[in-house]
Amino acid sequence: MHHRRIGPRPTTSAAADIVTLRSHDRALPADILKDASLRLGILSLVVALLWFVGTLAGHVAVRAMQPDDPKWRTFEASDMIALLSIGVSFGLFAYTRRTKREPQFVLDLGLVYLVSMAIALGLLFHWEEPPPNWMVIPEISWVGVLLLMFAAILPSSTPKLLVAGVVAVSMNPISMLLARARGTWHSGTAWDVVLMHYPDFLLIGVAIVISRVVTQLGRQVSKAREMGSYELMELIGSGGMGEVYKAKHRMFARPAAIKLIRADMLGEKDEEAAKMVVKRFHREAESAANLRSPHTVEIYDFGVTEDQTLYFVMELLTGMDLETLVKKHGPLPAGRVIHILMQVCDSLEEAHRAGLVHRDIKPANINVGPLGLRSDFVKVLDFGLVKPFTARETPHSLATVAGMITGTPAYMPPEMALSEAVDGRADIYALGCVAYYLLTAQTVFSAETAVQMIAKHLQYAPIMPSQRTENFIPRALDRLVLACLAKEPANRPQTAAELARTLAAIDVMAWGDDEAARWWSMNNTASANAQPSS
Repeated sequence: MHHRRIGPRPTTSAAADIVTLRSHDRALPADILKDASLRLGILSLVVALLWFVGTLAGHVAVRAMQPDDPKWRTFEASDMIALLSIGVSFGLFAYTRRTKREPQFVLDLGLVYLVSMAIALGLLFHWEEPPPNWMVIPEISWVGVLLLMFAAILPSSTPKLLVAGVVAVSMNPISMLLARARGTWHSGTAWDVVLMHYPDFLLIGVAIVISRVVTQLGRQVSKAREMGSYELMELIGSGGMGEVYKAKHRMFARPAAIKLIRADMLGEKDEEAAKMVVKRFHREAESAANLRSPHTVEIYDFGVTEDQTLYFVMELLTGMDLETLVKKHGPLPAGRVIHILMQVCDSLEEAHRAGLVHRDIKPANINVGPLGLRSDFVKVLDFGLVKPFTARETPHSLATVAGMITGTPAYMPPEMALSEAVDGRADIYALGCVAYYLLTAQTVFSAETAVQMIAKHLQYAPIMPSQRTENFIPRALDRLVLACLAKEPANRPQTAAELARTLAAIDVMAWGDDEAARWWSMNNTASANAQPSS
């Protein structure tokens, strides 16, 4: 594992301690579920081969034992059942090999596949009348064998396997009863149907035991992976780049949040290119971890696991992000907006002086909540995805992995949309969009698609915030927001510090710690965990 310690803060000592999740019932690690879904694909190929060989062998046997019987070269209903089963098996195999798939869904789909094969086997063996010497003898059928194969290689919960198992092994007796109703199966009584297949029903219990052993082995792997410094708890956020988990350090009482960036988001097939991305990640993450503004979320640690999952360990925040705040409580008063924006400016100014631009300033990336004796304390998130000032996009940057458009269209400055030179003034534009949203509870522009939204940022002039809300907005704040939204970077406030000074000079009803404390007390939301953007 590539690993970097930041100061005297908690660090992970093993890569694998951040690739699983703990809940009330320990879940299996994602990679084990993924491997199981791949095994399901292999099993479907084996089943397809068995259908083909079994059908072919049946025709050969008829030809050998009854040379004069033309039946061996005719296409019958049993052959159609086999052909459909082969097609379903190949279809499942192809699906398990798709790049984007949810492993747990694939495993659930495997249980459906088990039932479908049981239906096919039941129809196959009971479609025609049995031979004259047929006797009622309890036996383990191919359905029972298939059930044991699934239990042995695919982890599954007991309720799911129980339901699927009962349905599957019921297909033989149901098929026999249907055959009796059709008049093609005259031998035996209804009781013989149950007597003949009771061993398959007993195998359901055996299959459950086997499945629990397989699942328990996977959970032991999960337990073994928790030997490092951090133990992942519940999922608190997820998005296009990855997931955020609440974490517990094994030696320190302080909780943390761990953000995982999935390996497939690196977007690099070539090994050398992937290594370049990892190096760039370390360089950018180390720069972000060195930011010391109290209004920048603190990064305790970062690294890359053995399976190339990037991760950040950061402080766990209380409160809520600004997007959630506005959605729950509507537009904010001008004084509170200024109070929040000035704190964001403090964070951005330090980053810009260090030569870093955030590139994704948006309400969801700004958390506000109680901290110590302060009630409306702002933290800017996702500084681990920052990028140095550059003339144009450069390859192998974490900010541009997988060919994704950097930033969020509703808050994207024109120069970023055009892949032109980007500096701190891009964050000023995005912060103007944030201010607009806080004041009006609406984005600067509305559009149905991301492309349309970007086009409006490039071509349209925004309406004054005061014209889109009934709340009072000082004229000076109106003008300042529009100045931040200037298409040309040269026409915006040139630095975050300049923007903060201009905000401080606006004459408006002040919002401070007393007002914030009353607000949080009335809304009783201070204990809510923040969800770092992902």
